Amino acid sequence: MYNRFAGGEDRALGLLERSLGEPGNASSAEVVWVAEVDGRVAAAMAAFPVDQAVSRSARFLRLALRVAPPWRWPRALSLYWTGGRAAPTPPSPAFYVDALATDPAARRRGAATALLAEAEREARARGLPAIALDTTEGNAEARALYAREGFDELSYRRAARGLPGFVALVKPLR
Repeated sequence: MYNRFAGGEDRALGLLERSLGEPGNASSAEVVWVAEVDGRVAAAMAAFPVDQAVSRSARFLRLALRVAPPWRWPRALSLYWTGGRAAPTPPSPAFYVDALATDPAARRRGAATALLAEAEREARARGLPAIALDTTEGNAEARALYAREGFDELSYRRAARGLPGFVALVKPLR
């Protein structure tokens, strides 16, 4: 989704790099964790309480618009609003995993599992009763991982307006 939002992989990587240094957005350093395998970054996760999602997303959008050429603004705004309506709304209160990505070369080596365990620790430390996340309907590998980690699929949004379908998942913390 970052590639679509920014207008390509190089732009997306530049935007993400810049967003790490800008506090308060959905991918700033205070909400990003990384997992290493063999001394190399293998996976990254951005996560925060659900009640921060709107303000963090809006700050990310403002950052994206500041670094994007003006002709990209209509597409970025459209994707922001359409994407916000396309993804299922996570339950509140919960700790929300906004993004979780693993380097394809490092998959099935425990990096994503370690990051989900960190999300659980964070949620418990904050007194939140659940972890919430969403993924695309077609992401069978991620859905299988989340099922193994105790997440339940709660709701679905079908593909529409050029975006894939989404699945909302929640892991209650007992």
